[in-house]
Amino acid sequence: MAVVSWKEILLLSGLVVGCYWNSLSCGFVFDDVSAILDNKDLRPSTPIRNLFLNDFWGTPMAEERSHKSYRPLTVLTFRLNYLFSELSAASYHLLNVILHAVVCVLFLRVCRLFLDKTSSLVAALLFAVHPIHTEAVTGVVGRAELLSSIFLLAAFLAYTKSTGPDHSIVWPPIALTVVLVAAATLCKEQGITVVGVCCVYEIFVAQGFTLPMLVDTIWQVLQGKDGFPYAVLQTLLKLIVLVISTLLLVIIRVQVIQSQLPVFTRFDNPAAVSTTPTRQLTFNYLLPVNAWLLLNPSELCCDWTMGTIPLVESLVDLRNLATLVFYIFLGLLAYHSLRYRQSSAKTVIMALSLIVLPFIPASNLFFPVGFVVAERVLYVPSMGFCVLVAHGFKMISHKGQLKKISWLMIGVLLTTHTVKTFHRNWDWESEYTLFTSALKVNKNNAKLWNNVGHALENQNNYAKALRYFLQATRVQPDDIGAHMNVGRTYKNLNKSKEAEEAYLVAKSLMPQVIPGKKYATRVAPNHLNVYINLANLIRANDSRLEEADQLYRQAISMRPDFKQAYISRGELLLKMNKLTEARDAYLRALELDRTNADLWYNLAIVNIEMKDPSEALKNFNHALELNPRHKLALFNSALLMQESGEPKFWPEANRRFLTYVEEEPDDANGYFNLGMLAMDANENAAAERWMRKAIGLQAGFRSALFNLALLYSQSKREVDALPVLDELLHHHPEHIKGLILKGDILMNHKKDTRGAKDCFERILRMDPTNVQGKHNLCVVYFEERDLPRAERCLEETLALAPNEEYVRRHLSIVRSKMAAMSAAGQPLSSANTEGATTEGVAASSKEEVLQSVKEGTEEAAAGGEEGRGVDAVGKEVGDEKNERKSSTESVRGVGVDQSKSLDNSQSDKRTKGKSTKDIKDIEKKRAAALKRLEEIERILSGD
Repeated sequence: MAVVSWKEILLLSGLVVGCYWNSLSCGFVFDDVSAILDNKDLRPSTPIRNLFLNDFWGTPMAEERSHKSYRPLTVLTFRLNYLFSELSAASYHLLNVILHAVVCVLFLRVCRLFLDKTSSLVAALLFAVHPIHTEAVTGVVGRAELLSSIFLLAAFLAYTKSTGPDHSIVWPPIALTVVLVAAATLCKEQGITVVGVCCVYEIFVAQGFTLPMLVDTIWQVLQGKDGFPYAVLQTLLKLIVLVISTLLLVIIRVQVIQSQLPVFTRFDNPAAVSTTPTRQLTFNYLLPVNAWLLLNPSELCCDWTMGTIPLVESLVDLRNLATLVFYIFLGLLAYHSLRYRQSSAKTVIMALSLIVLPFIPASNLFFPVGFVVAERVLYVPSMGFCVLVAHGFKMISHKGQLKKISWLMIGVLLTTHTVKTFHRNWDWESEYTLFTSALKVNKNNAKLWNNVGHALENQNNYAKALRYFLQATRVQPDDIGAHMNVGRTYKNLNKSKEAEEAYLVAKSLMPQVIPGKKYATRVAPNHLNVYINLANLIRANDSRLEEADQLYRQAISMRPDFKQAYISRGELLLKMNKLTEARDAYLRALELDRTNADLWYNLAIVNIEMKDPSEALKNFNHALELNPRHKLALFNSALLMQESGEPKFWPEANRRFLTYVEEEPDDANGYFNLGMLAMDANENAAAERWMRKAIGLQAGFRSALFNLALLYSQSKREVDALPVLDELLHHHPEHIKGLILKGDILMNHKKDTRGAKDCFERILRMDPTNVQGKHNLCVVYFEERDLPRAERCLEETLALAPNEEYVRRHLSIVRSKMAAMSAAGQPLSSANTEGATTEGVAASSKEEVLQSVKEGTEEAAAGGEEGRGVDAVGKEVGDEKNERKSSTESVRGVGVDQSKSLDNSQSDKRTKGKSTKDIKDIEKKRAAALKRLEEIERILSGD
């Protein structure tokens, strides 16, 4: 038995690279989206243990919507890819190409057990370039086949070394075989079938039995004429160990899937729900269909579900002839291989075992699967096919007159397969290219029309996508997902009426409740999203909130474990201000999934609305324990800590904001809040740096501009504040506090009473009842020595605010001044008098606390501020909305309405409250303002 040489390894590897190098430019398509992009198990923040609790797509195995595909080792390799390159598709494709090359080398090593050196190399070369493998190699999710095949072949090679020279049992290879079988099964379920291949090898190759000999031996033993030979006993013992190990693996596998099969619908596999004999005839016809794909891989399709292969409903259907021919040919091969002992028979029996046994789990013959035909499941069976082809080549090439023809034929076959594989890879470049290529092969599959629509939808080409979705409804009028897609696209086109009509059609197609029958087993979980999408659509109308709630409750009644329904209902209840019910909805969802960071986050939002910030912070922390880089939880928990007013929380709030800006480096809000924290801590340099960063990212960021100007003003840098205020007022000319601050700086520091007057007059044009602007304009009149006008102005201000004592007092001072000047014979109005030394009327000491959300509402710090004639201007928090969203789950599928239509968000108000430190600062400002008022009043009272 020749080993594999380095030249052969390089030849196979080079051929694989030559066929598949263009796959490196392909993206994530089809099932890759669910397995890679939407799978949280790949993220480093997800605990490793989740890989062994969830299915291949990241769904907990305990959930009914789980596909029950348990492949933790495959997901672990995806996670390693993510660790090194995150979501760079090229690295995932590169690893697949490398793994395919490894499989080719191992396959060559296995072929050497049954074929000569040349024929085994031919088999390996054909396997390396066969176009049927493009789905397994170029599709990232096909890695399950690649990894399982590596361990499968390794397990088989290990088992072949379990017999010693004296026919004794060598136990270490058997132990290694069991371990490798377990590893193959943890990569993909079909890995366990290698045990059957090992059994066939042991009986018909290693022991050299033929079927007649085996039957005769068993018959002799049963008659008591003869005992088992020693070699047979040894063989039997080895096989018993293998079978027991296999049974243990099966038992563990059944426990992992909670003793439940996944839920598939007739759209996934129409024959699975058909009656006898349609079911049996169709499933048997699928066998020659798969065989034909191996023989003639000219028309390949990524999706063979739904109407791709019409059902075989009658015995007179001509397609039954194909089934008959297939079974006759398979029977002849089996007869030849089981009846004779020559090496040719051994080669054929091993080829048949590689074709048949690994295909059994996907054959639909023993239990239904979620597809009709899938090219990737032919990856291992194609090994047996390649062995048969190579064996036929060997037999023909040994005949002198056919030798050249056989080499020519094999050369043409390898060349055409290589070219076909290379070109087929381009189909996997994007979802649009993949699904349009599939439509060229099959136009009767509504799923393909839906998926082309999805690809166009991802490009925001909604009008064209709609045409494909509508075509899907014509191809398959009862396809619920197609009507859901039509509804979502109409919604994206802002055609709410048409969208609602489409959703109602989809809803009408849902199976009706049958008393005594569990509803969840008769409908695809994704189809229940029609209730969610319809409710989300109609709840935009405030008069239909109760109707939307009824839809959510209907979805929950149909499937009590429908987590998304609880999430969406919680958002609606929050909007309806039914806070207790919203909290209960999220708590129910958490009963279903306590490891979902988004749910803990949503519950925290409800706690904030219920004015329970301490409980909200606890739930934010739960979310961050599960996902330390949960962006919304980082931002809003830090915001909550900042707004608590407790300095002890500021360092942690600062750390969380810093982590948030690492995740969202282009979000100005993160830098703005870092600046606000720095201002609270009197770290002016840091505050300025963060505010500048926020403004650089978001031109016209209102609150950042205002607070930067305020920072400059408080730091005695009024000149630096003016250009910032000019930029603020350029973007937001109605910003009253900015106008007040600018007027204050112009009058007190630039001695520009005209500019200040313009600021206050602009305020009054926007809001004639603004007491601050009115009063400060009165101060300008006093500065201009226009006492009659100042008097009238203060009288008007007093009429606006009759309870403001400071306005009444200032009016009294002005009147006293006017009386004194009249007695002295001085003119009462002299706007241009030079050398005026009065300092004006100071700001009110009235405490003002404004609360806001980031969207448009402003917050002013309380208390008067020392200054000339201008009300105090405090820090302003909030310019952009802080979205405290209820996170929605993405349910990726083809032909179904996807989560992008679930537009679920809830803005949350910022929490209220001032810290003890803030209150002390306010009191200090009030005392200073009162003292200043007394000084100014003494000046005003004097001559």
